Amino acid sequence: MPSVKMPRKSTDTDMTPFVDVAFLILSFFIMATKFKPPEPLKITTPKSVSSQKLEEKDAIMIQFDSSGKVYLSVNLPKKEDENLKKDFISRLNNDAKLGLSDNEMNKFVKNSMVGSPLNELKALFALPINEWDKVKQKGIPVDSANNELSRWMSAVSQTFQGHPVDIMIKGDNNAKYPEFKGVIDALRFNQIFKYKLITDPRGVPVGSELYKIREAGGKEDQS
Repeated sequence: MPSVKMPRKSTDTDMTPFVDVAFLILSFFIMATKFKPPEPLKITTPKSVSSQKLEEKDAIMIQFDSSGKVYLSVNLPKKEDENLKKDFISRLNNDAKLGLSDNEMNKFVKNSMVGSPLNELKALFALPINEWDKVKQKGIPVDSANNELSRWMSAVSQTFQGHPVDIMIKGDNNAKYPEFKGVIDALRFNQIFKYKLITDPRGVPVGSELYKIREAGGKEDQS
């Protein structure tokens, strides 16, 4: 009986359609991707082991850069919280006798990141908001002789009594200890003992006690 010869087919695959598809997908992501806007204040936070990423909203954010300049911002993203921001800056205006007009205080509501001494706020708020980033602010003083952050935090305590906000501290890894101490002193002066430190999270080192606890399904002490 004669054998049947099967026709041989080439095992080569034409990759041209796959290349076209790959370039189409790449083009789509290039056109559709929205890049994260640059932060107004560049801070390199120290690293820490953490299982949670803090959301920087509904918070009073205290930041200090590598040179020790201290900034404060009120991060309340909801539209209805604008009245709280206005109340906050109004309290500070009355307490420190800044002489801010209603229009100037409304600018703080729209852009609430400030890093200037109290006696320079009037000049800062007189500028259009889009020019604030061009001003080299000196930072809020936190030294032992003149800790103006205490007055800011006093206004925080009075304004946000019935509104849950987190006090967050975000300091540069290269900042000096005196600035950090000045921030903590301002909080303690106003009986604020609960706050959160923002760091750069990293994985738990293999073999560490925390690693063993998580591997066993336990929970570490969060205190």
